[in-house]
Amino acid sequence: MSVVVLVEHTEGNIKKKSLEAIQYAAGIAQKTGTTVSAVVLGTLADNVMQDLGQYGAQKVLHVPDARLNQLHARAYTNALITAAQKEDSKIIIALHDINGRAVAPRLSAKLKAGLVAGALSYPDLTNGFAIKKQVFSGKAFAYVNITSDVKVITLMLNTFPLSKTEGSASIQKLDVNFSDKDFGIRVKETNKITGDIQLADAQLVVSGGRGMKGPENWGLIEGLAKELGAATACSRPVADAHWRPHHEHVGQTGGTVRPDLYIAVGISGAIQHLAGVSGSKTIVVINKDPEAPFFKAANYGVVGDALEILPRLTQAVEKFRQNHK
Repeated sequence: MSVVVLVEHTEGNIKKKSLEAIQYAAGIAQKTGTTVSAVVLGTLADNVMQDLGQYGAQKVLHVPDARLNQLHARAYTNALITAAQKEDSKIIIALHDINGRAVAPRLSAKLKAGLVAGALSYPDLTNGFAIKKQVFSGKAFAYVNITSDVKVITLMLNTFPLSKTEGSASIQKLDVNFSDKDFGIRVKETNKITGDIQLADAQLVVSGGRGMKGPENWGLIEGLAKELGAATACSRPVADAHWRPHHEHVGQTGGTVRPDLYIAVGISGAIQHLAGVSGSKTIVVINKDPEAPFFKAANYGVVGDALEILPRLTQAVEKFRQNHK
């Protein structure tokens, strides 16, 4: 038996969030007395796959079909079911991202498996198989007990710190019988988001709202982000006004981020926005309105004009970096 985990990769490298999922799977395997089998779909170098052993995978099941370099939900589901059957797996893990949310419900339906979407904890095995997750747009937590024989879990990103060890995973080719329906959706074009730091994987995020007063002031957000090595984000009104591209919008109707540090500048903090950032480990709010709702969720707050505060904060960060080279 083995815990099966879906691994995501891009441009020849394993995504950090997938390393978190493998480590999470290793923790469950230790609790249940099993092993970890990582499923890699698409083309990837052997040495990169072998390094997954440093995060807890004993085996890599590789499906070297180039079509799988892009998400095909039916094909991914078929491959994971084949892997689970081969390994006699009762636990399948994916990430709580676009890929995981497309695949996990299909797995759950086909395998008649219980599903916890957005896990925040290892399962509590003292009385069943209970996992903590957020509910009501992040306003509360619930413990969901999976009672089915097969269990499917999607892991919330940036939940556990990575811990690299020594190890090397063995690689086995996995044969999957795909049908034409598995690739029924044709990808005609892919437009990749540019930038040094991708928002979904960022550990530090600087986000702006209508308090920035206009797109001409966005250089202040970008300047602070550059000094911190952070990604940039925005609230929905900013994206709707076309000040920033929609892929930077975080909130209930946008992306979800869980960085170590989230700096919200000129954002009031409506519940829809909080739903996308409430998992951040530390939240800093800069707003001239002392009654802004975001201050209630903040770890640190600064009351004042963002256009005056941001240049001074950026200078302070630059000075700190120079003094600690």
